[in-house]
Amino acid sequence: MNTEDYLDRRLAQSPSFVTREIAGEIILVPIQQPAGSVASIYTLNELSRFIWELVDGERRVSDIRDAIVDEFEVGREEAQTDLLEFLRQLEHIGAVTAT
Repeated sequence: MNTEDYLDRRLAQSPSFVTREIAGEIILVPIQQPAGSVASIYTLNELSRFIWELVDGERRVSDIRDAIVDEFEVGREEAQTDLLEFLRQLEHIGAVTAT
């Protein structure tokens, strides 16, 4: 899929993942993995948490990119590159789906 088409997509959080705050850190946890499967727990930094909270099935990927540019001191191209990489990782693990 080309970049322009991807930017027009709307993604939603998968109901098979939840976030939890533990010791001041935000983690993304798949709820369908065997208990104790630490390899399936993902720690979210400030940017990835911001993105995760905006993945609501309503916003287009380009809207999320623009929100990153507005919130963080980053250029549009860098924001887009980082966003696309992160979203593709989330898709790979099944944490987000296209709506």
